[in-house]
Amino acid sequence: MTKEEFKILAPCGMLGYGFPKSSFRNGMACSPDAIVVDAGSTDAGPHKLGAGTAIVSKQACKKDLELMITAGVEAKIPVIIGSAGGSGAKVHVEWTRAIIMEILQEHHIHDVKVATIWADIPHEAVEAKLAVGECEPLGLSVKSLTADRLAATTSIVAQMGHEPILKALQEGADIIICGRAYDPSPFAAVAMHNGCGTALSYHLGKILECAALSADPGTTKDCMLGILKKDSFIVKPLNESRKCTTISVAAHTFYEKDHPYILHGPGLVLNLEHCTFTDLGDGSVEVHGSQVEETPVYKIKLEGAMKVAYRTFVVAGVRDPLLIAQIEEVEELVKQQVYDYYNEIPREDYQINFVNYGLNGVLGELEPTPRAGHELGIMFEVIAATQDLANAVCSSVRSTFLHYGYKGRKSTAGNLAFPFAPSDVPFGAVYEFSVYHLMEVADGLTMFPCEYVEV
Repeated sequence: MTKEEFKILAPCGMLGYGFPKSSFRNGMACSPDAIVVDAGSTDAGPHKLGAGTAIVSKQACKKDLELMITAGVEAKIPVIIGSAGGSGAKVHVEWTRAIIMEILQEHHIHDVKVATIWADIPHEAVEAKLAVGECEPLGLSVKSLTADRLAATTSIVAQMGHEPILKALQEGADIIICGRAYDPSPFAAVAMHNGCGTALSYHLGKILECAALSADPGTTKDCMLGILKKDSFIVKPLNESRKCTTISVAAHTFYEKDHPYILHGPGLVLNLEHCTFTDLGDGSVEVHGSQVEETPVYKIKLEGAMKVAYRTFVVAGVRDPLLIAQIEEVEELVKQQVYDYYNEIPREDYQINFVNYGLNGVLGELEPTPRAGHELGIMFEVIAATQDLANAVCSSVRSTFLHYGYKGRKSTAGNLAFPFAPSDVPFGAVYEFSVYHLMEVADGLTMFPCEYVEV
């Protein structure tokens, strides 16, 4: 039976980021119908997916999950984790599931049904779709997915929609661990399971997946409550030091999107052009007017990463105004000297990059007003075919730069100030997105098998 109001507690914007216990307790005092948290993102690039590592530490993840799971079990409400482990591949999901099982054992929790929804896509499935023209790059900058690049890809995941999560809820799952998921999908699924409309459920999910980031002041490290009604939803902070405003909620609606009010998801398009945002006067905001349409062809977004090189980097400081005034020129001369020294190594085997923080280190060539201050932070890296080569070339760049005799130099003591020793940091493997595509599928369930465990 559909409830007139359906409440979702979002503890934080990323599982493992943390949240105040007081805010969480305030949320539980509101008698939520579900606890849902997003645990993943591609914001940090392809490394976590390619290397099979988590975004946060086990300690941080367990600290958040312990509060969520014990409270959810006690209240007899579902707990849902989206994009488990950060990238949502098999290794990340298993890592998250092991932590959850550890919590259940330590707290002697019984009689719960744990669902695991896998989001891993077989290489051969992608290859078959490519062959018939049903898999296309998502953007002009995505490289062609050749057979070699596909074979070199370590893991491929797809963003699931609400369908497999909704099915797990219908099967009576108490805890749902999702592989890679479209960020709003876990929130939308649990609301739709209660009979709430698709458009409102997804729009609320879009806001709640970052928790209190849509509040003022905004943060991903605090709790938020979403209240779904028949024709609207309300977002409400759970910390007295925050409030939602029409501006903060409307602005977050358009967060991370390439269109101001059209949001594409698996099998659907959310249209927020006619939304209205109403300040309720108590720090919460009510939203009306969300609309959604199904797409004629169901497509899921694929993400895959491959190892392309190895990196070594150095962080240093420059204080000499004479060097700062000609820093980019000197950096090019340093590069050339290193290229000349290693003339036996093909240039395509490595690259040298400089980033000048305090000049144009953030926007690079897009910086509209590059003005150097009294000091610069210099980060330079070498990306090479092997770690040994990256280490060797970076060492030469550092020593060349340290003692380079630039025009007007007064002292020969050294041009760079290093904050720590050793100065050279071998970073390890470098990954890139080899798969960043849209793939046609029969429906939202086919590629996302679910596994159940009775605890």
